[in-house]
Amino acid sequence: MSAVIKHSEERLMKVLLAPVISEKATFVAEKNEQVVFLVMPDATKLEIKAAVELLFKVQVESVQVANRQGKQKRSGRFNGRRNHTRRAFVCLKPGQEINFTEEAK
Repeated sequence: MSAVIKHSEERLMKVLLAPVISEKATFVAEKNEQVVFLVMPDATKLEIKAAVELLFKVQVESVQVANRQGKQKRSGRFNGRRNHTRRAFVCLKPGQEINFTEEAK
């Protein structure tokens, strides 16, 4: 008994904030065929899956989400903290690929 959930296209366009291009994200992409995105703090796995499929025209197999706490930083005598972030590790189905380095056409 699976229910089809409709997400508004406007909401889906706002869910993905940016792709994560780092050494760890590149390693994960090569080894596990996953892509890493920064997402909105209140985004659900189903919204992330729908947003990736809508924006990049690929099929998503699964989504894992990690909440990352912001680091404590100090400037002089003032303490501060960087923002908390939420990352989505999106596993694509075999044969699917998202390439951020090629030019948009």
